[in-house]
Amino acid sequence: MSSRKGRKDASRVVREQLARERRRRRTLWTSVAAVAVLVIAGLIGWSVYAGQRSDEFTAPTGANDAGTGIVAGSGPVTVDVYEDFICPACKQFEQLSGPTLDTLIDQGKVRVVYHPVAYLNRFSSTEYSTRASAASGCAAEGGRYREYAKALFERQPPEGGAGLSDGELTDIAVGAGIDRDGFASCLREGTFKPWTEHVTEEASRAGITGTPTVLIDGKPVENPTPDAITAAVEAAAR
Repeated sequence: MSSRKGRKDASRVVREQLARERRRRRTLWTSVAAVAVLVIAGLIGWSVYAGQRSDEFTAPTGANDAGTGIVAGSGPVTVDVYEDFICPACKQFEQLSGPTLDTLIDQGKVRVVYHPVAYLNRFSSTEYSTRASAASGCAAEGGRYREYAKALFERQPPEGGAGLSDGELTDIAVGAGIDRDGFASCLREGTFKPWTEHVTEEASRAGITGTPTVLIDGKPVENPTPDAITAAVEAAAR
């Protein structure tokens, strides 16, 4: 009697162990399947995002071959200027050293590439850096990039606000000698926003971490004052 009871108890223990093992396997495979679903969903989400995010852009008239900036002048020394239109230090640089660059361009000594990056969108409530950079592309398309860029710095809005409206950006363009209707259409359609994104991404890849940044034949000018820029250009031309 006790022997049969012992066999029954042993059989029951084995059945319970097998049942627990089946439950454990079901739980394990359910977890694996859930993780797989999440991974697949993530991959699908990334594929959709990547498919929607186009790497295509239209560079405005006057851009360099890489489409990363607007060229002024054709001298033997290349000066790269990285600026953000809401950056107060960039406004100071433009006021202090902009005329020196203009003179060097007129003298045929330099080829200046202006890179209007959008690093500081977080300092406005309307992504003003991107909007202003795209607007400068519209101005370049109208052949008036430098005139427009200077006017943007003169009218630079304070950080932390909405920035200039599209209407104000258009009025500035008209003041710089650009056709109102053509500029307003370019701005409204966001023609050069992908270009702005390209300029900004390529600047970041090139190791440009702040604005203003000035490179002369690829070498940074730590304190780009008029004298420092002139000296660096003369040294590069030797």
